Amino acid sequence: MSDWDLDLRDAEEKMDEAFAPAGDVVLGVLDGTTDPEEWVRSVDYGNTLVLSIEGDLNELAAPFARDVKDMDGELMHFRGFLVVTPPGVSIDTDRLSDSDDDEETVGSNRSEESGSEEA
Repeated sequence: MSDWDLDLRDAEEKMDEAFAPAGDVVLGVLDGTTDPEEWVRSVDYGNTLVLSIEGDLNELAAPFARDVKDMDGELMHFRGFLVVTPPGVSIDTDRLSDSDDDEETVGSNRSEESGSEEA
């Protein structure tokens, strides 16, 4: 046979780690009281944020939106919430109708077309 030293128990543990969920879904309020770095750090750890918006979205998201985008995360305004995902987690909008004006990617061309300012 061969001289391979293969430990299948170790391989199973590594597979479990590789396929484990990346992060949590964090619910919060975007009202300017939380340090923007805390939001960035949470996304960097692999968490998805669902933030209830209390105030002007563009003003409240501006301090951290660029950092999230630079790390290849996504931000989307949907029905009074800002959804922020880490790199590798896409926001699937396929089930939303085109007539839903409340849904927009923060900082995208679509938000500029709808008259919203970029965050």
